[in-house]
Amino acid sequence: MEIPRLLDGRLKMRHLLLVDALSRQGSVVAAAAELHTTQPAATRSLHEVEDILGVALFERGPRGVRATVFGEAFTQHARAVLAQLAQAGRHVVELADADRGTVVVGTHLAGSNILLPRAVAELKRDHPFLTVVVREASPEDLLLDLEAGRVDLVVGRLTASSGEGLIRRPLYDESVGLVVRAGHALTASPAVALADTLDFPWILPGTQTVLRREVEELFALHGLGLPRNRVEATSFLTVRHLLLETDVVAVLPSSLIRDDGRLAEVPVPMDRIGHRVGLTLSADRTLSPSAHALLRSLEEAARGVF
Repeated sequence: MEIPRLLDGRLKMRHLLLVDALSRQGSVVAAAAELHTTQPAATRSLHEVEDILGVALFERGPRGVRATVFGEAFTQHARAVLAQLAQAGRHVVELADADRGTVVVGTHLAGSNILLPRAVAELKRDHPFLTVVVREASPEDLLLDLEAGRVDLVVGRLTASSGEGLIRRPLYDESVGLVVRAGHALTASPAVALADTLDFPWILPGTQTVLRREVEELFALHGLGLPRNRVEATSFLTVRHLLLETDVVAVLPSSLIRDDGRLAEVPVPMDRIGHRVGLTLSADRTLSPSAHALLRSLEEAARGVF
């Protein structure tokens, strides 16, 4: 197979953006909407990049498109190129005005309540004109954003060791507990079994999260099925509001309810579930000065969390 000539001027930035959007959206219509173009234009661009490479990048089906093995491989490289270009642009801006850069940090439940706010507050004291963009999403979506350069680093639970283009820096270990509103019936007894919680509605983590799989394993270990009356959510604001307003039970990192007198932990042993909170970085990119500054603030804030 002849190696495609990708530097002969035919490959455009719009091709890379389209491949990234198609991989995430799984639909030409949705990808076109994201890129503010028409479906025919997006289809034409896809044909162009496939012609350049000489292979099919996506399989078309009645429900959208799915990346082929060639598409998955090329998407990784496309995201790396886009990430480097975004980083280059911001780096130039920061060199021109070192105190007015931008850092984009992704976060999910673990680390979002105490660690990140403390780090941002510390950073802004020293760099008041540095812009911090906080992007909250599922761990899986944040890793895609990190790969494509849409975020500089991710703060949250570390679910795997370094590798596959990622660097993970542990900051601290955190326990997980069953949480309810203060005064909930489950807090009246010093000994509560997991089965007792099934009399109440539950909030479960999203199906794609590691915490969800661990909760499922915990129920299976006790010979129980998952709660039938349940909500699935990963947004802490949504979870907290439901906890305060209803009798739901939720699985949350212990730090999220620290110093919150309106919430309480149920005395059900959760020793099998715990996690390490830390930073996830791209191994293929150099952090900008702004991202370095936030990283240092996060490491300093972590030393005071526990």
